Amino acid sequence: MSQVHAMSDEQVSGELKKMTAFIRQEALEKANEIQLKADEEFAIEKSKLVRQETSSIDTSYEKKFKQASMSQQITRSTVSNKTRLRILNERQQLLDKLFLEAGEKLKDVTKDKGKYQTLLKNLILEGAYALNEEKLQVRARKADYDVVKKAIEQAQSEYKSKIDKEVKFSIDESDPLPDGSAGGVTMSGTNGRIALNNTLEERLKLLEKDALPSIRVTLFGDNQNRKFHD
Repeated sequence: MSQVHAMSDEQVSGELKKMTAFIRQEALEKANEIQLKADEEFAIEKSKLVRQETSSIDTSYEKKFKQASMSQQITRSTVSNKTRLRILNERQQLLDKLFLEAGEKLKDVTKDKGKYQTLLKNLILEGAYALNEEKLQVRARKADYDVVKKAIEQAQSEYKSKIDKEVKFSIDESDPLPDGSAGGVTMSGTNGRIALNNTLEERLKLLEKDALPSIRVTLFGDNQNRKFHD
């Protein structure tokens, strides 16, 4: 039977120191492990927060950039539209002035009686071809009655020679064109139920409507934004 020997104080003290050292070592290792884990979690959380903030900043910047770009586009579009409208307005004013001046010069057409008579003859013939009636009434200014009568004689002769058909013209002296008009004639047939306006003012209106596109090209050049042409 073995005997149990009691440890001396020195031995007990040594054992306690070993135990203390072991516990301390365990505690240090545990503390180090906790620190490492904490540092790792901190790094992960920090990286996460940095990514979130970076993403937030990027999103905010992108939003502000889009807003700035949109604002710039709106400003550019507004300026462009205002400029385009101003140009169109100035062009229209120029065209209006052009036709206004042309209208003021219409009365000069009647000063050369020979040319005016030829013009009236052609206007009367045009009406005769268009209305295709055997009898036609002609309205004109009182001041033009003499030259209109001569133009009618020429028109009757030419009409017959062109289509081998008679047409009778008569001047409606009961309803002359206003003295202030530029000249020309109006014509009617079938007891006034069909009519044709061949006054100089009306022809200028037709010219303004029909020739305006070509006049624009002549004055301002081709429209670069126009995709289709007649």
